Amino acid sequence: MNIYDISKKAGVSIATVSRVMNGNARVSEKTRQKILDIMAENDYTPNAFARGLGLNTMQTIGLLCADSSDQFFSRAIYYLERALRANHYDAILSCTGAGYDTRMEYLKRLLAKKVDAVILIGSSFIEAVPERNRYIVDAAAEVPVIILNGYLKAPNVYCSLCDDREITQQVTSACLEHGRKELLFLYRADSYSGRRKLEGFKGAFAAAELPLDPRRIILFNGSIPETKEKLLSVAADGLIFDTVIAGDDELAIGALKYAKAMQFDIPSQFSIIGYNNSQFCICCEPELSSVDNQLEFCCNNAVAALMSVLSGKPAPGKTMLSANILERGTTDFFKFL
Repeated sequence: MNIYDISKKAGVSIATVSRVMNGNARVSEKTRQKILDIMAENDYTPNAFARGLGLNTMQTIGLLCADSSDQFFSRAIYYLERALRANHYDAILSCTGAGYDTRMEYLKRLLAKKVDAVILIGSSFIEAVPERNRYIVDAAAEVPVIILNGYLKAPNVYCSLCDDREITQQVTSACLEHGRKELLFLYRADSYSGRRKLEGFKGAFAAAELPLDPRRIILFNGSIPETKEKLLSVAADGLIFDTVIAGDDELAIGALKYAKAMQFDIPSQFSIIGYNNSQFCICCEPELSSVDNQLEFCCNNAVAALMSVLSGKPAPGKTMLSANILERGTTDFFKFL
């Protein structure tokens, strides 16, 4: 028995059930009593909305991410916890690693702790095959699920993300327009975000009616030194490239180390664009140009949406934010945009 079963039995919308669970006055006494009777008959106690029923609540949100040591994830955790504390909620963090089965298991464990909602941090939770997202949909039948930096259309799922496709196409188009035709796209994961960035990269070539050698797209999940060695190997195999568009700043720093090893002049001979605008950007010389994906705003928006849902108010299933390009020392053409 879940909120959707209750709405079906009562013949009302999910929103109406949510209002009753939260003590919202905008429901008639007859409808409210009907819903409460159905819940009592089926021994259903909804943790996510227990506060509105006068019961105890954990006042706790479950956070799930792959790796909290990652710059993107650690910053997201900080912003989310700060926003949750401001709304008098605590957080329980679980790090799942990259395995699909582990992600499912850790989500089940969080639900067993009776958290009020779950926030999935990172687009790696969203699989390209819809059936593999079923466990998230099932979780959303119990509590609200927030997805940060990914999108899944399902009841009780709310997504806050940056438009990765649009900004990556914009970055790539700017490179092409300023004579940088020998591009290399380097991305880390076949995740929702990674796939969207790849679409943007390909879209820029298609819009410019230019051929795209598939060798110029590299899926590589390596460290900074490993990225440098990977690019040295690619160059040794004969592929010429004068610009690297990276899916994150760590990969971009690896590309910067490659360029220095090759003794290229940066940015006149070789340009590099990162993604996420992390601390890496100002810890290198020259400083790294990067896409600012508005992570802090995404996190604040995610928590705001969650607070609306928990109070019985409507919230959009998807909020898409625009990103900015921050030009530093590794490029010299975005200022013309």
